[in-house]
Amino acid sequence: MVTSDLLPASARWHIAAGRAWPLGASPVPGGVNFAFHANGARAAWLVLMDAVDGTIVAELPFPEGGRFGTLFTATVRRLDTDRFHYGYRVAYTSGGLSPVLLDPYATELTGAGEWGQRPRYRSAVAPTDFDWGDDRPPRIPHGDLIIYETHVRGYTRHASAAVTSPGTYAGLREKIPYLRELGVNCVELLPVFEFDETDNTFVSPATGKPLRNFWGYNSVGFFAPKAGYASRTGQGDASRELKSLVKAMHAAGIAVILDVVYNHTAEGDHRGPTLSLRGLDESAYYLLDDAGRPLNLTATGNTVNCNHPVTRTLILDSLRHWATEYRVDGFRFDMAAILTRGTDGRPLSDPPLVEAIARDPALAHCVLIAEATDAAGVHQIGSFPAYGRWSEWNMRYRDAIRRFLLGRPGSAGEFATRLVGSPDLYRERGATASVNYITCHDGLTLADWTSYDHRHNEPNGEDGKDGIPDEESWNCGHEGPTDDPAVLRLRAQQARNALLLLLASHGVPMILAGDEFGRTQHGNNNTYGQDGPLGWVDWNHRVAHAGLLGFTRRAIALRHAHPVLRRTVHPDSRVAPGAPCPPVSWQGEEPWEPDWSEGSTLLAAMLHEDRDDAPADCVYLAVNAGGSERTVRLPEPPPGLRWHVFADTGSPAHQDGHEVGEEPLCGDTHWTLGAHASLLLVAGGV
Repeated sequence: MVTSDLLPASARWHIAAGRAWPLGASPVPGGVNFAFHANGARAAWLVLMDAVDGTIVAELPFPEGGRFGTLFTATVRRLDTDRFHYGYRVAYTSGGLSPVLLDPYATELTGAGEWGQRPRYRSAVAPTDFDWGDDRPPRIPHGDLIIYETHVRGYTRHASAAVTSPGTYAGLREKIPYLRELGVNCVELLPVFEFDETDNTFVSPATGKPLRNFWGYNSVGFFAPKAGYASRTGQGDASRELKSLVKAMHAAGIAVILDVVYNHTAEGDHRGPTLSLRGLDESAYYLLDDAGRPLNLTATGNTVNCNHPVTRTLILDSLRHWATEYRVDGFRFDMAAILTRGTDGRPLSDPPLVEAIARDPALAHCVLIAEATDAAGVHQIGSFPAYGRWSEWNMRYRDAIRRFLLGRPGSAGEFATRLVGSPDLYRERGATASVNYITCHDGLTLADWTSYDHRHNEPNGEDGKDGIPDEESWNCGHEGPTDDPAVLRLRAQQARNALLLLLASHGVPMILAGDEFGRTQHGNNNTYGQDGPLGWVDWNHRVAHAGLLGFTRRAIALRHAHPVLRRTVHPDSRVAPGAPCPPVSWQGEEPWEPDWSEGSTLLAAMLHEDRDDAPADCVYLAVNAGGSERTVRLPEPPPGLRWHVFADTGSPAHQDGHEVGEEPLCGDTHWTLGAHASLLLVAGGV
């Protein structure tokens, strides 16, 4: 046993061989058990540090009797995890000692302090005694989800958020009443794994000050919550505050999905820091080239070797940890195509990790969403290995809705396919395999999509060349802010068009936070480094764009009220025996006469569902993406029903939509749609 001579006798420990499972640090009767994997190590030490200032107070050798294969284990008696943090040091068989390494399984990483401080990370043991009370996760059927993507810090950091603890888990919790009023039932949080926001190498051209790694797609640990998002900085505060947020969301009927980053880490390439995985078993945890340097398939410096058995276990254990210890309801996997790559870096048709996630019992309740691409040219949209469980961010939906609303050639037929759940991509998987979106954190906001033809990324310090080069956007006649009423009117219509189509489409809709009230990033489509007003949600827009907010709330309520919009199967045009019309019928200026020509700018559809235990549900949708008004003759609604107007985005009387159940009667057989306008009718009684 080796201890510091500075410690009193009462604080000295007894170390003995430990248990091999679970990995990481876990309390046992009378002490703490430690277990970790380190291939190529001949010896290892448990490094204990003072919890106050990080001073090393002891380096205890792992006993030889506690070594099992490549696992080092030890049980330390009388160790107070509130007083001492820890790390590992290894001696390599090839010679040399590692720096003090973080535990890959550490449930808390301390030493980061408040947001923006340069971290000196130490591994710690998070408390596990949180009182979940009568927590009941909402378990919302997949087809009923309405996802709201947001950033923990950016959502409430702006002064206009008017919360007690801006930019924190607690601040987001204060916004739950707003989320309930809006009608969303699922939040998707940008990364909350611990990351170093100070590792951005770019500076602000305006101030010369370093920019932050604001989004957090740069994991330091896979088990520890981001400490800088907590309103308090004590040990265990981040864990308790995030759990309190999840519990409160559940009590409000809102599911919580985490955006997780397992494709790369903060260790970067060979020039980056050795924090943990690189010092323990680089070839197991990372893909390496023939020279032993990290393969960069993620455009971030390194690529996690996801299907190596050791790494696969690490990722699965991490997911189980968040699903059980934090009770989250699902995961969105950043650059999930990396999860399909084998240990040689090539995509696998049957990737073990992806299948294991889909079939894991502890994850059976979780929503699984893949961003089915990576930075090295693999695009698996529609072909990501699903194993009956996985959904995908449908980028083709995003592109199709944008192109159609801009009147691009050939776009009407393309978007018609997306409207009914992309059966060309997900025929065997159903409509809910498609997570539909117009905008997300990565790109223009909805307001900016209607206000800018080009990205304006100069504040990012990369000469304006970063971000998506072409977003299929249209400034409606003027680049950026304007007082021109005609331009503003057109922008308002386009925003409503996009939201209405999104919420009327088969699949799972996802809304970017702030789009419902005109949030702008002034044309910047890559605000990963903008920890300031440009990247934060400005709640003042709730007043300036109250009409859009009301429209969004009503459109969400419309989706909740109409099962025909939430079908999990792709509707087709076949009429079932005894049914008055097919599940989907395509219309045009005349009923049953759609225009599928290359130059078509009119798309109209009647969506119908017969139900045994309730009245038939039917809506009619018509969109004029052209620059001139169009008159359509309405198809007959099902027998005994009449059309009622939910919204016409080109009509002052109907632009902001009507409350569900209060839609006025449509008194004509024809309807004139203004240029760039959408109409949605619901079938109801007289």
